[in-house]
Amino acid sequence: MSRAPKNAVFVTCALTGSGDTVGKSDHVPYTPQHIAADAIAAARAGAAIVHIHVRDPITGAPAREVEYYQEVVERIRSSSTDVVINLTAGMGGDLTFGSAEQPFPVDEAATDMAGATERLEHVRELLPEICTLDCGTMNFGEGDYIMTNSPATLMEMARQVQALGVRPELELFDLGHLTLAKWLVEQGLIDDPVMVQLCMGIPWGAPNDMNSLMAFVNNVPDHWTFSAFSIGREQLPYVAAAALVGGNVRVGLEDNLYLSRGRLATNADLVARAVTILEGMNMRTLGPDEVREQLELEKR
Repeated sequence: MSRAPKNAVFVTCALTGSGDTVGKSDHVPYTPQHIAADAIAAARAGAAIVHIHVRDPITGAPAREVEYYQEVVERIRSSSTDVVINLTAGMGGDLTFGSAEQPFPVDEAATDMAGATERLEHVRELLPEICTLDCGTMNFGEGDYIMTNSPATLMEMARQVQALGVRPELELFDLGHLTLAKWLVEQGLIDDPVMVQLCMGIPWGAPNDMNSLMAFVNNVPDHWTFSAFSIGREQLPYVAAAALVGGNVRVGLEDNLYLSRGRLATNADLVARAVTILEGMNMRTLGPDEVREQLELEKR
């Protein structure tokens, strides 16, 4: 059963991600100082939550060193901005085969596989209010890269996150991932209120057409909180689409570099545009404390 639009929604800003985007726009933050500054600017533009990856501060390559996360988090927490911090826990599940004809040995330079405990080291040290769990394994792009998250790994990561008192945001890239998320809840590893993110239009997961979105929405339990987003040029239209089907929204340079054709965006630009879209739909955007109350988050 589809849901009615809500009167108020929250905006998440995904600041930088781990994709090959640093060379495509000077606005993509990659140093801890720049990522934190973008988080603060996004919050001031109307984001209640910031979703944080880190990068090598010299090369801009994806990274997961705890000290990078620590500097970002400390800069945000020491500012006057009271935004909800959401750290990725998706890093460390990157598997790239050698080639189509010879998958092994794997491509060592493009593979980063770590155990559950190592993947959560930064979460354990910094105790954000939210961290993400990617609920499944999926082909990405046209090469030999696979996002790898086995059920056993996800169970252990969920168990550790639960013990830390951190709220997991379950990232769902295809409909089967929703089935896996429900199974984790059934195992007693995810506490209420359950929070999921519907990640649409990412090759080769769920397409971003409305039928696919509604297949997701109609199978999300009524008492769960969900957001939805798409990538590239569909990011901003999806602000309206997600809100219309009863969800919350996500924007940011992790998923889209442009504000309009030929015009590169900042994270704050994308948040401000999302707020404008929502206000045009007579919807209010929730602030950080309202999100904390809704999701029962422990402020750190």
